[in-house]
Amino acid sequence: MTEPAGKPFLYVVVCAAGVASGVGVLIAEARERGWEVGVIATPAAMNGFFDAADAESRTGRPVRSAWRSPADPRPFPPPDAVVVAPATFNTVNKWAAGIADTLAVGTLCEALGLGVPIAVLTSVGEALAVHPAYGESLARLRTLGVRVDEGRAPGGFAWTRGLELLDRP
Repeated sequence: MTEPAGKPFLYVVVCAAGVASGVGVLIAEARERGWEVGVIATPAAMNGFFDAADAESRTGRPVRSAWRSPADPRPFPPPDAVVVAPATFNTVNKWAAGIADTLAVGTLCEALGLGVPIAVLTSVGEALAVHPAYGESLARLRTLGVRVDEGRAPGGFAWTRGLELLDRP
């Protein structure tokens, strides 16, 4: 598929957190700001954490969750940026450790290696947030240039914060 000239492409990686049902807010705002968007979800997120059909309708593209075969065409162009929202304990820790066992985490590992700007909005419960591995993983990702925010905002999850993080140098 040929992309319109000048439109940057944003990957939105969705993980299995309760707030994931609101990802349409991020997609709509990204498109309003001139991004083309493709959604990549963890396998767990595909189990009812968000409305994949709605995401497909909003982006005009399939939601990706599984690896494609080498013969299949790439459904998305390379990313100009990535927003991970919501990012879970499991995804953050696997990504920081380089465990690319799902399309979502593999994509994050590749984007990091390519120097693609990445913003992360975490959604992690208090008990897991104090686990030492989680803090170490966030610190590691930050040292690698990943822009991390807790995603909390008055009245709910700060979906557009990820786009704001991408705007900063």
